Amino acid sequence: MSVKVIIFDFDGTLADTFDAVVRISNRLASEFGYKQAVPDDLAKIRNLGSREIIKQSGISLFKIPFLLKRLKADLHNEILYLNPIFGIEEALAKLNYEGNQLGILTSNSEENVRIFLKKHEMEDLFSFIFSETKLFSKHKVLRKFLQKNHLTPEEVIYVGDETRDIEAAKKINMKAIAVSWGFNSKEALAAQNPEFLIHQPNELIDVIGMLHSAYASDYLGGETALRKADEG
Repeated sequence: MSVKVIIFDFDGTLADTFDAVVRISNRLASEFGYKQAVPDDLAKIRNLGSREIIKQSGISLFKIPFLLKRLKADLHNEILYLNPIFGIEEALAKLNYEGNQLGILTSNSEENVRIFLKKHEMEDLFSFIFSETKLFSKHKVLRKFLQKNHLTPEEVIYVGDETRDIEAAKKINMKAIAVSWGFNSKEALAAQNPEFLIHQPNELIDVIGMLHSAYASDYLGGETALRKADEG
């Protein structure tokens, strides 16, 4: 089946929030009982999955929902000063122009996302925004979206920059496009075996175009086979 909907993660995939998130996380470290990340730690952290990062940080699992709430609240104060990933606006505009339905699924707040999109005149590119407060529950939101809109996993693709984004898609048999310009390193993403791993936003256009072409080729091939059968 042809891809009908492309769902994007927000932080690190569409918005360049990495430095801001690290800065806020370090500021909250003493309050929530985990160690700050120093520059030498960042390269190592990028190679870890979300669960391993939490484990190594030493933060209590009980505190994580409260930490995420504070992170989003503090990020709200900086959201107007953050920029889109270089080249992503042009790629999104092209995908939208070509008739693809675009949406966002994020652990950030819907308010933060809408403020960011409005600031950068991108709000008209997206049909919907879903905010999931639990760190590892994106697959549940994706499944509900499929059920509500009577779509199959083959008709939707998820684009993200973290290992947990790829995990979420795979849990419901949805294809994933991993992007290496965000949080996790290309090595960490590749270890999750995403269907696609790209390094520049304009590659999104090529991947989606290829998926549409593959569907059209399969469809036309089937039609040709049917015609030949009828003729015989």
